[in-house]
Amino acid sequence: MSGLAKRIIPCLDVKNGETVKGTNFVNLRKAGDPVELGKTYSDEGADELVFLDITASYEGRKTFTDMVTRVAENINIPFTVGGGINSLDDVARLLDAGADKVSINSAAIRNPNLINEIAAHYGSQVCVCAIDARQDDDGWHCYVKGGRERTELDLFSWAHEVADRGAGEILFTSMDHDGVKKGFANEALAMLSDNLSIPVIASGGAGTMEHFRDAFTIGHADAALAASVFHFGEIAIPELKRYLRNEGINVRS
Repeated sequence: MSGLAKRIIPCLDVKNGETVKGTNFVNLRKAGDPVELGKTYSDEGADELVFLDITASYEGRKTFTDMVTRVAENINIPFTVGGGINSLDDVARLLDAGADKVSINSAAIRNPNLINEIAAHYGSQVCVCAIDARQDDDGWHCYVKGGRERTELDLFSWAHEVADRGAGEILFTSMDHDGVKKGFANEALAMLSDNLSIPVIASGGAGTMEHFRDAFTIGHADAALAASVFHFGEIAIPELKRYLRNEGINVRS
């Protein structure tokens, strides 16, 4: 077991103060209180957490910022927050509330310079660039607005630009794989991981412990993120880490 330890990251989609989970970005169902879930995952050995405000209207933002403060008081691992971040002011508000990193997606595509600004003000380690992409007939394309709107951006060229602009890591979600539990998009993951100088987090597709192993061994991902398999008790983090260690993958205990 060599190299940096691979990270296991539960993701909590938050809507009006509750954790929800869908399939292919739709059909949401409730999954519990985000602060309690976050604390449980922290206690169970998760390496990091991601909280996404999926209805980042003004009211949602206020609820979400309060939740970030409560999360920071209850966990002792790094956590990233995303959703509705459009300016340095938004970043400041969430970091002040206790977040360690911010995740930007649609805003980065609309205004790529935001990546440079966050990196310059707070350091690259604070800026996670999330990329939602789908493999269409004409290749991998980036999507915005929660996966509802296709852009003409190619996944791989956009990922390179994001890294060049100073993002600290990329959170790549394959929309075709999201919530389907048939495994991560390992081929695309490997192309990203092997050609970028920054870490890549795999997202979309976790259904079994083997899927996590494959994301690391075939997809060469630095971290693997999942939601429903953790929220609904299908995979326990301590067991997952035991399994990965037995498979020769370096994970923190």
